[in-house]
Amino acid sequence: MRLLATIAVATIAFGTSAGAQNFPARPMTMVIPFAAGGPTDVLGRVIAGHMSEVLGQQVIVENIGGAGGMTGSERVAKATPDGYQFVLGTVGTHAQGQTLYKHPLYNAVTDFTPVILVAEVPIVLITRKDLPVNHFKEFVAYAKANQTHMQFGSAGAGSATHLGCVLLNYRIGVNVTHVPYRGTGPAMQDLEGGRIDYLCEIITTAKPQIDGGAVKGLAILDSKRSPALPDLPTAAEQGTDNLIAYTWNAIFLPKGAPEPIVKKLHDAALEAMHTPIVRDRLEGLGAQIVPDDEATPQYLGSFVKSEIDKWAAPIKASGVSVD
Repeated sequence: MRLLATIAVATIAFGTSAGAQNFPARPMTMVIPFAAGGPTDVLGRVIAGHMSEVLGQQVIVENIGGAGGMTGSERVAKATPDGYQFVLGTVGTHAQGQTLYKHPLYNAVTDFTPVILVAEVPIVLITRKDLPVNHFKEFVAYAKANQTHMQFGSAGAGSATHLGCVLLNYRIGVNVTHVPYRGTGPAMQDLEGGRIDYLCEIITTAKPQIDGGAVKGLAILDSKRSPALPDLPTAAEQGTDNLIAYTWNAIFLPKGAPEPIVKKLHDAALEAMHTPIVRDRLEGLGAQIVPDDEATPQYLGSFVKSEIDKWAAPIKASGVSVD
């Protein structure tokens, strides 16, 4: 029996090693844990297209929304760690949700293998175009006077857009009704249609709507202005300090993924990030590609832990939680 067990273990190990060495032998799936058309989807499709070229196999994007991104992320956490399924996670799916949810669907630290931190993306306060305000100070005054019948939207409970506005509301001292959507696309449609009042939207998808005049951009919720919207001042410039909200995007495999597969995916993503057309496309949308020293699996592993700790305090202080 011991001999058979030894042979079985050796066979599995050999198969895993051979599989890792030949990876990828077929198309892979990048799970985007949000609806199509949202900021993570836009960024993911740009990266996936160039990773396909580098790896010689197609990286298929599959959108699996729900539970603030946890539904799609959970599927990857439970997948076979052979490299053929990975998730493009965010600050919401892999940091904020660990405190926001009373019963998270996974442990963001132990249930995934970190691959690479891709980009950091600031959040912008945008409003319906007919809201009677023209800058952030006017918005604060209007929200304080009208908070009982205002509504803000988000890409879903627990998403970075939700918590961006939780932080905003907390800092300016208002209590506004939250309307969660299944992704940014439908939330943006309702904002443009005047059915909700504001979003704390990721700049990647906020910028085209601001530039096109479909919504009003009132403030960058970051420590500095964004090159993508250089004329839009920060909230701090307009009188509200400590209002810094952003998201980030990173690739994760299921736990236990072999190191050679991690390296191949990491190197393919890094090469895509270095491609001028990818960099120009993402930076034009407001995403800031991380430097190489922050693009290692080891850095991402430590970064996730620090982000969970950083967001735990404000989420608990706000009293917001999701069952």
